[in-house]
Amino acid sequence: MDVLADLLSRAHARGAMFGHWQLTGEWGLEFDEGFNPLSIHTVIGGDLTVERDGKPPERVRQGDLIVIRGGRTRFVSTPGAPAMSLTRAQAAGPVPGTSRTFALGPGSHGPCTEILCGAYRFEGGLCTTLLTSLPDLAVVSSAGDRRLGALITLLADEIRATEPGQQTVLDRLIDLLLVATLRALWTRGDTSAPQWYSALADPVAGAALRAMHADPARAWTVADLAAEAKLSRAAFARRFTTVTGVPPLSYLTTWRMTLAKEALASSPTSLAAIAGQVGYADEFSFATAFKREVGEAPGRFRARVDAADRA
Repeated sequence: MDVLADLLSRAHARGAMFGHWQLTGEWGLEFDEGFNPLSIHTVIGGDLTVERDGKPPERVRQGDLIVIRGGRTRFVSTPGAPAMSLTRAQAAGPVPGTSRTFALGPGSHGPCTEILCGAYRFEGGLCTTLLTSLPDLAVVSSAGDRRLGALITLLADEIRATEPGQQTVLDRLIDLLLVATLRALWTRGDTSAPQWYSALADPVAGAALRAMHADPARAWTVADLAAEAKLSRAAFARRFTTVTGVPPLSYLTTWRMTLAKEALASSPTSLAAIAGQVGYADEFSFATAFKREVGEAPGRFRARVDAADRA
């Protein structure tokens, strides 16, 4: 399993299509600070300007995707146009005969901009690793990207249909769109990819990363990981450290502690059971490693998180 797939799976990332907007005339939509932690908006018709405090306005065209990571952001017909909050715009309800299609503007007069809006829900602390690797705002073009373009076409076709099971289809397409968009965002060089993502393309580090994420409980040694990469121990350790920035067993320990923190914070699983899940022979060795890496004992960590959740 690769790192991205593991993060998305463990963070229970789920997409949901929450709006299909048909926008005419002079219009503006504002997504406020309390909006979803991550959303992707697909322009399937027309164009718009995206504005965000501290950033220059950016024109977005049909086939482009807008990635928003929290914060106040505005979509407007022209720069400086007044914007209505998303909540207020949705208060009038969807277009008659639809459940997720909303209209803003005078209607049939003039050009129409169409946007599909999808948001992502995450659970637990593992989503932080993914979210912090993303820019606050990014525009991704689907031009020249066959798979990304195909997903956008499927989304547009599905939202304009009224067939049974539509919401399920839309939500799953949004899941696929997230992965395709992240690939495009981090592969094209416009946004710096996180080191763990870049390392997946390396034949040596990538092989070891996939092995560790597939089975974090295994008692991995440098020799075992070198065998996965088909290199000598010394050559493997040098290459892995160069590509990822950390030695292989240090990476493994950090990932195990990340999983342990998630288990401690989100379940009543015993310390002994968690120890086994993350590759430690007993509760004592796990507690020692956890305190060394995290700075506090696992029981104290759990109690502190529980108290914060109740507050």
